[in-house]
Amino acid sequence: MLKVWKKITAASMGSLLLLLLWASAPGSVHAAGEASAAQEKGQETFRIVALGDSITAGYEPGMTNPSAKPYGYAERLLEQGWYHGRSTLANYGILGLTTSGLSHYTEALKTGAVTTSDAIQQGLPDPRIATFAAEIPQAAKELAAANLITITIGGNDLSSLFLKVKELTDSDFETQLEQKLADYSANLKVILENIRVVNPEAKILLADQYQPAPKIAVGQSYTKLMGAADRLTSAAEAVAGTVSQNSAPVLVAHVAKQFAGAEFSLTHIISGDSPDFHPTQLGYEKIATVFAELQWGSYRIPTAAATAAAVAPMNIVVKGVELNTPNKPILKNGQNFLALKDILNAVGAAGKWDNKTSSATIQYGDRTVVVTIGSKTIKVNGQDVAIDTPAFLQKVGKEDKTYLPLGALATGLGFDVNYSGQLRTAFINP
Repeated sequence: MLKVWKKITAASMGSLLLLLLWASAPGSVHAAGEASAAQEKGQETFRIVALGDSITAGYEPGMTNPSAKPYGYAERLLEQGWYHGRSTLANYGILGLTTSGLSHYTEALKTGAVTTSDAIQQGLPDPRIATFAAEIPQAAKELAAANLITITIGGNDLSSLFLKVKELTDSDFETQLEQKLADYSANLKVILENIRVVNPEAKILLADQYQPAPKIAVGQSYTKLMGAADRLTSAAEAVAGTVSQNSAPVLVAHVAKQFAGAEFSLTHIISGDSPDFHPTQLGYEKIATVFAELQWGSYRIPTAAATAAAVAPMNIVVKGVELNTPNKPILKNGQNFLALKDILNAVGAAGKWDNKTSSATIQYGDRTVVVTIGSKTIKVNGQDVAIDTPAFLQKVGKEDKTYLPLGALATGLGFDVNYSGQLRTAFINP
């Protein structure tokens, strides 16, 4: 494993990976259950805005295609939101961003005016940076409307010191660390104050920093690096305390301790010929778990294994409750179908079956949906809406059960429907 450290220290400081070294881990929010209560008020949407560096972006080695869809902690946090109600995510994670860069970015958000890439931070490796700069007005609106704001920042500030730890004397290391912590604290205070101008009420989750190098790779320097991570956590706590208010808390979640001793499994430190300090999928899940437990009291996963056979029905969560119906769901043409009675029970709707027309009429609030066996349209408040696969009759024991397309029906009734491909789960909320 000592070879891993040699490869890291020999790498070019100008490379993309080194610009992203020692990326940050995420933070905490208000007491568990508070957000859940807010989300369960009818159709209100819980809005999450994620700001920060490559950890917010969900970066992993090889993810260089701008169209790639990451699955990091922020995306997992959105899934957890769906367990509690309608939720959205606006992810503004920028690869290579430092605290200085984020202070400039939040300054632009405060004014709401279009800026330039170099005005945010010179030399950023993120191929999307011009778009981030141009979309400041939209990002500012989303930030102002957010219920929850997450921040991961600081890893890129400390990466150069991390790389030189074996070359520096204890005295030089201490001097440089003190300066970097002072800069981190000053920039972080500006960041939080800028955000508070745009949004005075949202809860802010601020990350501390995990230390990514395993002890076997850095030897006696491990204790020194762990101590530096602890001091950065203390600095984050101190700054958060100056901005936090009871009605709008700014709190720090301690992800760093989750990674301590588990660096090999939670980071890409041993990824082939190019070791990388970003989280693995397991690492991102660990980060998301810390967020979710502080936000909602738990991190939920579907009962059915996400690796189930492709022919098996997906998991279905309606209003936070995973369906366990007496009649087995049926997967047909990539869509899930449920028996009529099971759907009515799941969504809390009223319905009736008409033998003459072979149709089911379902009512929920001010919406009425009529689904006819074999028809490729459903009627929503009297208007025809096309569907891919029609309802059908299925023999269950000695009975013919009416099976309806869950997604199309839920949308017709005005429910919010989201699907997680990673969890193979559909989330349906009123």
